Amino acid sequence: MSLRNRLLLAAAGIVGVSLLTSGVLSLVLVRTLEFDNAQLDLDRDVISVRHDVLRAECQTPQAAPASTGCVGTKLANGTLFEDRVSNLLPVGAATRLLLLSNQNLVLFDSAGNDAVGSRIQLLRSRQLQADTVAEGNILLDGQPYIASGAALAPKRDPLGAGRVVLVRSSASINALALQELLPRLIEAGLIALAVALALALLLSRAFARPLSELARAAEDLAAGNYARRVSIRSRDEIGVVARSFNRMAEAVERARTLQRDFLANVSHELKTPLTSLIGFSQALVDGSLETPKERARAAEIIHEEAQRVLRMSQELLDLARVEAGQMPIHPADVDLKALLEQELEIVRPRADQRGLELKLETPPGLRAIRADPERLHQIVDNLLDNAVKYASEGTPVEVAVHNELMSVEISVANGVDHDAPDPERMFDRFYRGDPSRSASAAGVGLGLSISRELAAALGGKLWAELDGSKLRLRLTLPAGL
Repeated sequence: MSLRNRLLLAAAGIVGVSLLTSGVLSLVLVRTLEFDNAQLDLDRDVISVRHDVLRAECQTPQAAPASTGCVGTKLANGTLFEDRVSNLLPVGAATRLLLLSNQNLVLFDSAGNDAVGSRIQLLRSRQLQADTVAEGNILLDGQPYIASGAALAPKRDPLGAGRVVLVRSSASINALALQELLPRLIEAGLIALAVALALALLLSRAFARPLSELARAAEDLAAGNYARRVSIRSRDEIGVVARSFNRMAEAVERARTLQRDFLANVSHELKTPLTSLIGFSQALVDGSLETPKERARAAEIIHEEAQRVLRMSQELLDLARVEAGQMPIHPADVDLKALLEQELEIVRPRADQRGLELKLETPPGLRAIRADPERLHQIVDNLLDNAVKYASEGTPVEVAVHNELMSVEISVANGVDHDAPDPERMFDRFYRGDPSRSASAAGVGLGLSISRELAAALGGKLWAELDGSKLRLRLTLPAGL
């Protein structure tokens, strides 16, 4: 189902629930108002009917004169009086007229004799000008009614009634409230549904347009168009998704560029040693090298180039493993001072060949660090190897250690000449600060990349700083317990 159809269905559902809720609340309100109006009308009618009942009492003949002032005869069965009272029922308001005794017993019911003898209680009262009216909700024949009653003088009534009561069926009031409200609810519902569907149609178009653009951009990105971006600038959730998509596309494009450059660099780095291997091995095979010295030199070159290819393969494998998180890490407490002294002794012969002075500065009470000894050895070896290769001849290589609050920092500093490396690019794969140096002398440019990944795997950080003519590589690692 499309987004537009889902929005239309959602709008219809929301309108339906809203109409149902508002309809129920409106029905309750209208019903309450109808009951209040019906009760008030009934109160007014019962005052008018009471005067008619009093008049009917006086017009009913009695068997003997009575002290009430009415002249007539009181019939034993009250038939004439009941007929007159039955005709007093107001049209369109009350549905039944009752006469009650002072004990609240029904003496007369205009609807028949089913309620005669039953007891009715009217517990509320209302003051209408000079008259007081009793009100209540009653049950007659199992059906609910509202009732209003006015007092009579029992001595004047042929039946001895002390109150006249008008009642109206609650069902008729409910039907009237529903009859008045239902057409309006239907009309309002149709209007609200039309407005909601129109708004949903507009919103669906507003939502679908940027989502469609995102979908097309994602398809273009999957097809290889890594420069594809979306132009959505809204500040809502779709805008957030669009900005995230653009950042993702930039990251994919950058990763693709790095991958392409990486493959080109690998091909270039492998081409030189493989060319040498093929050339000198072919010379050995076809016998073009006649003297033993020439053949020995060719074998030596083949051996060196083979070692170079093997070293590059191992470094590429290490880099791939550490980036994939598959490099095994076995942390332990390491004596940093002893490790650095050992590493300096390893690189000292090469440093002496270039006239470099190696300096080590450690603070008193140097704490042990928590790291994998083998991986830490690999990092420090790469840092010192880089310093010895690229330091200006006759300058010192300074190694310093500083205790921090929760970590230990190792810095390796060396002097650089006018061909200073770029600190931002030093950790890129196959990067060389001095392109004129041969790969056999300067390596393949993967050591610092591997070292940075290993530092992150050990919970530390490795970065470079260039201060004038001095390059400083800084490594932080968590301190041991």
